[in-house]
Amino acid sequence: MELSDRKQKIMNAIIKTYLETGEPVGSRTISKFSDLNLSSATIRNEMSDLEEMGYIIQPHTSAGRIPTDKGYRLYVDTMMDDKVQEVMDLKENLREKADKMETLLKSVAKLLANSTNYATMVSGPQYKSKRVKFIQLTEVDESHLLTIVVLDGNIVKNEIIKTDSKVDTEGVAKLNFVLNTCLNGLDVSEMNLAVIQSIKEQAGDHNRIIDSVLNVIGNALTQDDDFEVYTSGATNILKYPELADKENVVKLLDTFEERELITKWQPPETVEDNGHAIQVYIGNETNVESMKDCSMVTATYRVNDGVYGKIGIVGPKRMDYDKVVSTLQTLMNELDDIFKEND
Repeated sequence: MELSDRKQKIMNAIIKTYLETGEPVGSRTISKFSDLNLSSATIRNEMSDLEEMGYIIQPHTSAGRIPTDKGYRLYVDTMMDDKVQEVMDLKENLREKADKMETLLKSVAKLLANSTNYATMVSGPQYKSKRVKFIQLTEVDESHLLTIVVLDGNIVKNEIIKTDSKVDTEGVAKLNFVLNTCLNGLDVSEMNLAVIQSIKEQAGDHNRIIDSVLNVIGNALTQDDDFEVYTSGATNILKYPELADKENVVKLLDTFEERELITKWQPPETVEDNGHAIQVYIGNETNVESMKDCSMVTATYRVNDGVYGKIGIVGPKRMDYDKVVSTLQTLMNELDDIFKEND
């Protein structure tokens, strides 16, 4: 028989209170639950109904009630249903925000901080290896060309280069054709002397320009990504006495503002060979002095081939590792589905 909303709330209150105290629960105790707003008399009547339905029993005359096996089963089933719905709501919420990476990653950081009660850090996507997607030379004036380099992931780098002499429209078109034909799809390790020599030969009288263009391309391919880091729940660490020492807490909180911290975690290359590369670092294993009394659990998400980001959860050494790892794994699977749908 399905319980009314009021009976369900009273039943939940009885079980939660009994789990905390181990003592029979009376109507006066239940009436103190702020979200019920019911009189003791009303609660007594509802408890009588719950007893008749077999959800609670009164172990002694004039004592409060305790849950029966049937009552525990109702609580567990309801709790599990709520968890399933929570996951579904989260999944839908993430999908709605997947069109904007920044919003999505901020939501991930907040979600993990709230669900684990620890601090979280999430990096924006980084590129394991960058390849040339497109090159465009455009005349600025008689002695300057604008060089635009587009890399995988639509990363755009541009720079104005100086030329020894004017390059006409036909010459610019020829250089664009040669550069894109020879360099499209290559990363910096594949741009060997043979490739460069071939480009220079085809460039003819404009081969000197190639050196300047290659410098721009080389800088674009080797330059570190200016990725963002999103944090949430940093103050959660203050809830744990062993981390709340006044001398260390300021340093620890400041650490969460350092973008470089996230680069100390496992390299993204491990994702291809080890799933989401979930790792646990304990104390000094974090390689961060201010975190010597902490543990950090990290995972790597993959947006698409060659594009990765990192997620970390930081808490005390006595953190609930099982919960943290399972929460991360569940979230990683949801993110996989989202990024696949947006490919």
